[in-house]
Formats: sequence, C-alpha cells, structure tokens
Amino acid sequence: MISRITIENVVKRLFKGKAILLFGARQVGKTTLLEYLINERAELVMHLNGDEPDVRQTFTEITSTQIRNYIGDCKILFIDEAQRIPNIGLTLKLITDQLKDVQVIATGSSSFEMANKMNEPLTGRKFLFNLFPLSFQEMVKHHGLVEEKRMLEQRLIYGAYPEIVTNPSDSIELLNLIADSYLYKDLLMLDNIKRPKLLEKILKALALQIGSEVSFNEIAQLVGADKGTVEKYIQLFEQTFVIFTLSSFNRNVRNELKKSKKIYFYDCGIRNAVIGNYNQLHKRSDVGALWENYLISERMKKMHYERKRVDSFFWRTTQQQEIDFIEVENEEIRAFEFKWNKVAKARFPKTFTKAYSTTETSVITPANYEEFLLQD
Repeated sequence: MISRITIENVVKRLFKGKAILLFGARQVGKTTLLEYLINERAELVMHLNGDEPDVRQTFTEITSTQIRNYIGDCKILFIDEAQRIPNIGLTLKLITDQLKDVQVIATGSSSFEMANKMNEPLTGRKFLFNLFPLSFQEMVKHHGLVEEKRMLEQRLIYGAYPEIVTNPSDSIELLNLIADSYLYKDLLMLDNIKRPKLLEKILKALALQIGSEVSFNEIAQLVGADKGTVEKYIQLFEQTFVIFTLSSFNRNVRNELKKSKKIYFYDCGIRNAVIGNYNQLHKRSDVGALWENYLISERMKKMHYERKRVDSFFWRTTQQQEIDFIEVENEEIRAFEFKWNKVAKARFPKTFTKAYSTTETSVITPANYEEFLLQD
C-alpha cells in the first residue's frame, strides 16, 4: 500500500473526543486508507456502509442506548458513505456526546450532502479532512524523487488516482470507468438533477478551458442552458471534488480583474478522460495548461495536508498582464509563473511588482518543480 499523509493526521486525532470526517471523490482511497488505519485494531472496530439499506434504516433514528447495544464493545465505529444516512449528523453527535469511549469515523464522497447534514449538529465536535488522488509528496516518499520525476508525463496524462498508479498498463480503461461510472454518481442521486447530459457538456466545456478565465455566460450559451443552472452545476462539481476554482487577486491596482475565476481539475487524468484525449505530450497543444493544472492541484494538496491557512489566486489586468499563481499566507505574498519549456528568465509584470513590492517571485519548470511541491 502507498502510505497516505492523511493517515498520520488522523492517527494524531483519534480518541480526542471528536468525530473524524473524511471527504473525497469516489475511488481516491478513503475506505482503503481507513481500513489500513484500523487493521491493527480489528477486534475493536465495527465497519458499516451507508449504501446498505439496513444500515440506513437502523441509524436514521437511533438512541445512544440502542447504539451501545448495536456496537457492543467496539471502540471504533467506521461508517463509510455516511452521507447516505438521513439525520447522520444527529447520530454522530449522540455518539460523540454520549459514548465518549467510542471513536466514530465517517467518510463521504459528496461534501455538500455531508456538510449540510453534519455541520450544525457537529459544531465543535469534529475533525475534518479531505483526501485527494495520490500526491507528489506521497509518491516521492513511496518510491523516491528520481523515480517520481521520471513519471511526470504519466501523471500529466493519466493522473494519480490510486488504481491508475498501481495499474499503469490499464490506465485508459480504468480512467474511462471512473469518468463514466463514478464522476456523476453523487450528483445524479439528487432529486433536482434532471439532465445528466447537461452535466457532461458543462464538465467537458470546463475541461477545455483549464488555465483560462471561465465565463459562465459563454458556457451557458455553448451548452444551451441558463447561466444560473451552469453556476449551480459548477458549484456541485466543486463540492464533489472534481474541480476547484481560483479567484482573481486584487488589492491595489485599479485595472486588476476583480470577479474572474479560473477552474482546474483535482486530477489531470480525469480531465483528459472527460475530453477523451490521452495523447502523449509531444502530440498535444494543451501541455502548458496541463502543467499549470498539475502544479496548482499538487500545491493545493500539499497545503491541505499540512493544515496550512493559505489563500490561492491568479492575477490579471484588463491589459492582459498576468501571473499564473498567487499565494497569500499571513499577509506574505508569493507569486509563481509556470513554464513547461526551459526559459532563461521569466518576467513578472512591473505593474504587479511595484504594487506589491515585498512579493517573493519564482518560476517553476520541470527542472525545479520538486522545490515547489516539497518545500515551503
């Protein structure tokens, strides 16, 4: 098994009097991770699955006494796909408040459902973690920096879902399976999602625009839907861990873009599956966009796993001056340019460097990207 950083974070918080919630897309390894975590304590663990009808029925309305009788002497209650259980937040609150010797761990692949059902009942009673496809950090720890750098093209084309990494010869078949069978599953369970074909059209439109500013109006016209519907579906794709957004950075400069967004995929392989393009890099016209998507998604994973409070942006002006990636941490501003091809020196716009004179600037290429993804 490839060791996951989240395991260490979860272990530190076991039996601290709070529920542990683990969110993440389907197939990123949530169940595998937690089964590995609790394997040494097998005799003390009860593993339940919210997809099972009898589990949903039992835990929808249950008292703390009934829970104690149900789990017996078990000290860890692991509930997979917990978002499928009505009133699960109240049930987890009961366990946390009344059964203080029991550690409850719940996973879910749709943060919007779990958050809606759990946030209010579990206020102050939970540790929350997100799990993503395998990270650069995790792979370097698994088989070393040299080997992982050799796999860069593989990661840009096929991504880093655990099943893809461990079965590289079946990458295309497995990615197509994930994209066809799992990507929309949580969304289609919602009563108000009536047009699955529209979901596919919107996601494909987004996949073709990674690294570019996204116009909801343009996408709406492209797919034949209204702007409100497009915005809602994009938000749901975010909440099911398919994509994430960057907002534009603006503070001092009059002509900075203020309301623009860029959209990226958490995994390059999923992005390529959505558009059906698995060509090698030398045959592609989107290498720069893939490189940008890869670096930003990996950096986001790193900051989340290290539990750092960092705000991320891009920067652009109405005169088309731009910087790929901005980080703000404790009022310190860091600016990054991503270049796939080797460059002597990348120039950062004077408009930006004058307005933000204390900013740290860096150019990230395939020759030095490990510094960006491993160091602070």
